[in-house]
Amino acid sequence: MPIARALFYFATSLSLVGVGYSLATEPPPLAVAVAALVAYVALVTGGVLFSGFGMFADVLTHGGSGARGVALTFDDGPDPSTTPRVLDALDAANAKATFFLIGRKVDAHPELAASIRARGHLVAVHGYEHERLFSLRSPGHVRRDLERAILAIERAIGVRPRLFRAPIGHVSPAMARVADALDLTIVGWSVRARDGLAGTTVDAVVRRIAPSLEDGAIVLLHDAAERGGFTPAGVLALPELLAAAALKQLPCVRLDDWA
Repeated sequence: MPIARALFYFATSLSLVGVGYSLATEPPPLAVAVAALVAYVALVTGGVLFSGFGMFADVLTHGGSGARGVALTFDDGPDPSTTPRVLDALDAANAKATFFLIGRKVDAHPELAASIRARGHLVAVHGYEHERLFSLRSPGHVRRDLERAILAIERAIGVRPRLFRAPIGHVSPAMARVADALDLTIVGWSVRARDGLAGTTVDAVVRRIAPSLEDGAIVLLHDAAERGGFTPAGVLALPELLAAAALKQLPCVRLDDWA
């Protein structure tokens, strides 16, 4: 069990004991009660924001001890102006990758999703709407969004996706339960380029990613801007990253190659 999850269970149990004790005897001083509540909320919030710690769900952030190669992963596509550039760069390097697609974009460009799969890459799900506050949504809302995204991808490529990356990477208890119910494996990353931000430069992407290329690394990049309007620096930096991986004799593989 991850340490973060054990800490959450301990804190929850301690809170329940405290409530029971207060009901059976007398309430604690207001300052103590407020401090305990703030600490618990901070713990839970940290578990959502830093999903890689595995507080609410098992999150794949790195290949196992025997994993060979680097898993390049791309979020927020497909996009007709930038995704083909990524696919061409991968083809030129004989590299494979995993694409976490937004359902509404798949519905708008199903041929791009089909092209990703036809060119040998793995298609995964990144939600339908890609809401920034998705982690605050109810279980029912989360389930409807993910089921809609899964259906969009199934229509486009004829295969049900089995991997899920949460929008913004935040994983709430509700999202963890729904992902488990839908038989989705939650995927995080070991290194990211922050290339989803318009101000990120190509040099910054290379500096962040190239030194961390190693067997089992899961690299988070973007093949499209979340809402459009700019070309992610990761798209422009990809040829240099692929060359860096080749220099280290690291193949670029799909996530399911490690299964």
